[in-house]
Amino acid sequence: MPVFVTQRELRSFAAQKTLNEQQTIRKSASERPLEGATFLSHSTKDDDLVVGATIVLENHGAKVYTDKVDPEMPPYTTEKTASLLKTRIRQTKRFVLLASKNSKESRWVPWELGVADGYKGIPKIALFPSADDPNDMTWASWEYLGLYPRIVWGEIKDRPNPLWMVWDHKTNTATPLRGWLAGP
Repeated sequence: MPVFVTQRELRSFAAQKTLNEQQTIRKSASERPLEGATFLSHSTKDDDLVVGATIVLENHGAKVYTDKVDPEMPPYTTEKTASLLKTRIRQTKRFVLLASKNSKESRWVPWELGVADGYKGIPKIALFPSADDPNDMTWASWEYLGLYPRIVWGEIKDRPNPLWMVWDHKTNTATPLRGWLAGP
């Protein structure tokens, strides 16, 4: 049975790094070349979860991009912000939405997902759900989130050990996260 990561676990992954290392992770995620990168969409209220999610993704071959400290982003959200975000989403290879109850309340997260869907299509998009409890599904209360596969921890048939995977809950099939990130 696939298990959703908890917010406590994401914070724990980050806590295994020094504050300096966490800062380096954040900085490099907003300054790296976008070709082949994975756009990590998240609510600003979930900043404390971003480093942990980035660690999981990068440990599986991703080059994560976040817009948080992108030097080209304007200091205040404007039309230019929207235009630049569209460009960044289009330039990246994959799109991952860090889904939480906070992302439901964000003005930008649903918009970014819609832009990604238009440019990339469902096969290149995954939700990375995080909640207080592994069985908490409040993050999934938008009906359209049911369209997308989820990044989860679990077992795949013919694999000896549990692993991070991209799980299609509709067909109950999965691809190892590393394979999904490396795919076309």
